[in-house]
Amino acid sequence: MGPAWLIPEWPAHPAVRALSTLRTGGASEGAYASLNLGSHVGDAPAAVAENRRRLRGAAQLPSEPAWLNQVHGAGVVDLDAANPSSEIPEADAAFTRRRGRVCAILTADCLPVLLAADSGEAVAAAHAGWRGLAGGVIESTVRALALDPGSLLAWLGPAIGPRHFEVGGEVRDALLREDPEALSCFAPNARGRFLADLPALARRRLTRLGVRRIHGGGECTFAHPDRYFSHRRDGMTGRQATLLWLENGGGRDAPGR
Repeated sequence: MGPAWLIPEWPAHPAVRALSTLRTGGASEGAYASLNLGSHVGDAPAAVAENRRRLRGAAQLPSEPAWLNQVHGAGVVDLDAANPSSEIPEADAAFTRRRGRVCAILTADCLPVLLAADSGEAVAAAHAGWRGLAGGVIESTVRALALDPGSLLAWLGPAIGPRHFEVGGEVRDALLREDPEALSCFAPNARGRFLADLPALARRRLTRLGVRRIHGGGECTFAHPDRYFSHRRDGMTGRQATLLWLENGGGRDAPGR
């Protein structure tokens, strides 16, 4: 059985292609079994390379995804200006206006956020864990696209759900700093901590920016060990990928739709 993935359910332009991988169908073993796509988590490099090769072939990707060195920040890379032969850029989001360039976000509980223009002229993907959200990665990504936020469509990929994402008061305070009215996204628990709703926090950020058509956000990585890697659940583990690109052909019957 080869790689498997989710296809976002969102009314994107016909040229927009996106997928979010599941953990099955790869060559990695042990804690990384089996489709680990992260090269930074201690897995055998040959296994990661094979997993990426399998995904590219199975999904008929137009090019190798632009893998980022994600640092839980708010940096955004313009893939159209980046040098493909240079070192991996340190950033937590990427965007492109050129067909065939694949934005890639690696996660194992953090929230992948996809953005697509109604016109099909641009797409962007962001890695939004709590640090990224607090640091403004969504705001930076929307700003980098330089388009009317009302013309953007958003999809929230698999991430740790609100029943499992326990945080301390310092994390809650960091997330409330720019959005004091987001108290409803935190539920106190019996341990004196809080259960945070990461997708709801991202929706609030997007809505405040003027991005109001938001889909997804219901898949919990922690709750489904057969489908997703989860760092909170397992500690040492792999990474799934959420990919987004503009199809060269643009037809609705193209792979990955």
